[in-house]
Amino acid sequence: MAEPGLVEEYLTLGLRLGRHIDGMVDAYYGPAGRAASVEAEPLVAPDRLVADSRSLLASIDAGSPLETAHPSGGGPEDGAAPSRRHWLRAQVVGLLTTARKLAGEQIGYADEVEACYGVRPTRVDEEVLVAAHRRLEEVLPGSDPLAERLVAWRESHAVPVDKLRPAIDSLAEDLRHRTKTLFGLPDGEHVEFDLVTGQPWSGFNYYLGDLHSRVAVNTDLPVLSTSLAHLVAHESYPGHHTEHTRKEVGLVRRRHWWEESIFLVGTPQCLLAEGLADLGLEVAMGRRPELIVAEHLRPLGIRYDAEVVAEVSEASEALGAVRQNAAFRLHEDRADVDIVTAEVARWGLLSSDRAAKAVEFLTHPTWRAYLTCYVEGLPLCRAFVDGDPLRFDRLLAEQLTPDVLSEQIRVDAAS
Repeated sequence: MAEPGLVEEYLTLGLRLGRHIDGMVDAYYGPAGRAASVEAEPLVAPDRLVADSRSLLASIDAGSPLETAHPSGGGPEDGAAPSRRHWLRAQVVGLLTTARKLAGEQIGYADEVEACYGVRPTRVDEEVLVAAHRRLEEVLPGSDPLAERLVAWRESHAVPVDKLRPAIDSLAEDLRHRTKTLFGLPDGEHVEFDLVTGQPWSGFNYYLGDLHSRVAVNTDLPVLSTSLAHLVAHESYPGHHTEHTRKEVGLVRRRHWWEESIFLVGTPQCLLAEGLADLGLEVAMGRRPELIVAEHLRPLGIRYDAEVVAEVSEASEALGAVRQNAAFRLHEDRADVDIVTAEVARWGLLSSDRAAKAVEFLTHPTWRAYLTCYVEGLPLCRAFVDGDPLRFDRLLAEQLTPDVLSEQIRVDAAS
């Protein structure tokens, strides 16, 4: 492998920060010697990491080489260098923000999110949530109070643990076929699903490199049939696994862009990754995939009211913003956790245990700002794709940033 210049500094910085923050390095399949070297060295102090981040930004802006030589023999960079630099700079701004927090600097919640993820979060007006509640009143069967009715309906779709694996396998096989037909998949890619407990998230993709993923599905709370297909699509096809494998082959193996061999929490790549993953099910199966999903779940004896699921899903999409309001309440207003949990249950129409799980995610030091990736990532990616599979393929295969997507959306609107 060639000496990668600024890219090597980026890999080193990310790995060094990852030694301080568990979970920050979401995936790494780059040069093994670089990871071993960082692991063997003394822990680098946060103040030094802040200085290193600033120095790397200055070098990117000064035009220093991304890499000092290129394995193809064609020179250190290619025609994609400007956009590649733009992507790398956005990533390093996120790492600098993490280093500053690690060094003890106080950064406001919205400022932290914007610096890390490239979008500025805002609170959602309660009228938006009230309107969602009204719509749910119309589409959800029954006459009990809405919160009780929705919780009971939702929990009645709990999937027995012994039926989870066959349901996941059936959905994954279908989604893999659809993804391969629409976008292509590298030969040899593979996903393994595991059931786990004791985590703050519902599902997680551990990308292992060499085109392999391990997807963990958390069973702390009953997994619901109403969200199972979305979870499988999000973590595997055409979501996280698909993006990782396409970029490993297209950017790392073919173009030797080693910066793509590390995936770091607290950077803009996360927002687009979560946005495209959340969009994945409707891209693969259509905006209303419920009838297809029912074909997988009903033969297994799993309850799935396709028509009602479709209505409730559309009516309740706006309630995802409840989590962002909760983040502001926790981190800007300094509201009590128990009070915020009750607010999440009220506005999100959630049971107390599911509200508590949502707040657990928001109070986790690694994940507190990450929530915005879900709230802002989906609408941004959906507007960028706008029903065009070629646009979704760009998300899977190219280095893009939120500001680039926003600019393309503005251009589309003006044309």
